[in-house]
Amino acid sequence: MANIGVIGSKGAMGEALRRVIEASGHDYAGGADKGDDVSKLADVSDILVDFSAPGALQSNLHAAVGAGIPIVIGTTGLEDKHHEAIDHAARAVPVLQTGNTSLGVTLLAHLVREAASRLGSQWDIEIVEMHHRRKVDAPSGTALLLGEAAAEARGITLADNRESGRDGHTGARAEGAIGFAALRGGTVAGEHSVILAGDEERLTLSHSAENRAIFARGAIRAAEWLRGREPGRYTMEQVLGI
Repeated sequence: MANIGVIGSKGAMGEALRRVIEASGHDYAGGADKGDDVSKLADVSDILVDFSAPGALQSNLHAAVGAGIPIVIGTTGLEDKHHEAIDHAARAVPVLQTGNTSLGVTLLAHLVREAASRLGSQWDIEIVEMHHRRKVDAPSGTALLLGEAAAEARGITLADNRESGRDGHTGARAEGAIGFAALRGGTVAGEHSVILAGDEERLTLSHSAENRAIFARGAIRAAEWLRGREPGRYTMEQVLGI
């Protein structure tokens, strides 16, 4: 059993994580939020789970490295500078970063990768996601994760082939483009569909999150798997062995 510290403990995910930690037999080491000293939490934890904000990532990584403990990062809205910071920290401690800790979404990304690799670029890819009205980033981290899976499978970069926010007279869809549509409203925990549209046929791969507990359970499973690993950057796919 492990002492697990939660960064972003006062948010909806933080509350879900605490319940899952206690139900799984682990010890809740405590929480840290905006304005708190994360290093103090790290000193009494065996592993940190971070669902806070991109602006806090650097200090959270610094705390994990300083204490020599692993960290699971589920924070979304990360930019290139954040990934560079994660790569740097992963030289010293085990780090698992993902746009979605759901085990179902992890398997969905694997299926998207398989489908995109076996169907040619003539099959258009559109990713549609919907979240609650309070979500601040778009497309969601999960949608981008799925887009990266499709792009990787086709040997292209998502940044150079991404289309989103179409409005007005946009012209014909570019071959090989990966499109995104983000919907916001109500209390939706998370809905994601990857549509592969070919000539006269269409394949849709979807996942529905009914409760945030699924993300908490996946994050704790990732924490269990990550503990004791060598320094490095890990993925949810490795947790599932795919």
